[in-house]
Amino acid sequence: MSLERVIRMLAGTFVLVSLALGWWVSPYWFLFTAFVGFNLFQSSLTGFCPLGIVLTHLGVGCQTKATSRSQ
Repeated sequence: MSLERVIRMLAGTFVLVSLALGWWVSPYWFLFTAFVGFNLFQSSLTGFCPLGIVLTHLGVGCQTKATSRSQ
């Protein structure tokens, strides 16, 4: 799976989980939703994504010769 798809999947998961926590646990969890939204917005303008850096260091989205397609 590509790095961009993993980032989108995690961001969507963070938003949905924080919305549920904000609804059932404490409204302060909505601040986490706002943080994720702000990060997505600034990433679209600057190209800088902290989650992308962390995932790259963890090896997510890196293709090896065995998994890449030869064309």
